[in-house]
Amino acid sequence: MKYLVIADIHANLEAFQAVLEDACNHGGFGHVWCLGDVVGYGPDPSACISLLRTLDPACVCGNHDLAAVGKIDIGDFNSEAAGANRWTSRQLSDDDREFLLGLPDVLVHDEFTLVHGSPRLPLWEYIAHAFTASDNFECFDTRYCLVGHTHVPFVFEQEGVSVNEGYMGNADILKLGCSRLIVNPGGVGQPRDRDPRASYAIYDSDENVLSHYRVDYDIETTQAKMEKEGLPEFLIARIARGV
Repeated sequence: MKYLVIADIHANLEAFQAVLEDACNHGGFGHVWCLGDVVGYGPDPSACISLLRTLDPACVCGNHDLAAVGKIDIGDFNSEAAGANRWTSRQLSDDDREFLLGLPDVLVHDEFTLVHGSPRLPLWEYIAHAFTASDNFECFDTRYCLVGHTHVPFVFEQEGVSVNEGYMGNADILKLGCSRLIVNPGGVGQPRDRDPRASYAIYDSDENVLSHYRVDYDIETTQAKMEKEGLPEFLIARIARGV
């Protein structure tokens, strides 16, 4: 069975659609694991929720998802993120809100724990370095943990008392084995590794491998939508730079 692994769609419909098409070109998928932040920043929150729901995903909540429905305070966000979140909240239907409010913090599927930020602090903690990953290996019981939040495709491997970290590039294949891993597939809608292409992964349970991919999408259309809606200029510019 193949699982599409996505994180941080951030209401970027063009990027999300490009990922789905590209995943089909790589052999398709039977299930979807979504690691949160379906909305926030981008111009199409309702459309992205609707498209995601057609895929019947296993999905956890992200901090932007819960902020958009008033479940957490946007006071912890920077000014651009807070402004975008207030705009997002006004776009959501009752069904959209019900979907986001129903998302759990943590899901476990077989050998995988799914969270947005980290198993220790699912909504807020960024796992961007080996020392943070090292602490978090003590906070989940499965062999593997899938995270988002940083928008950067990384893998952290526990080896004895140490943790190795590595960046995942386009078409990299990670063979899963006995080692415990924390894996981030990168961001669909707002990558932050200086590569603006949408980022995602496919887990093949039969081959026991996780493959990472990047795909171009129509950034200019997304930016035009954001500009039309009056979303912050910084957010509009950053998606073209992948920062």
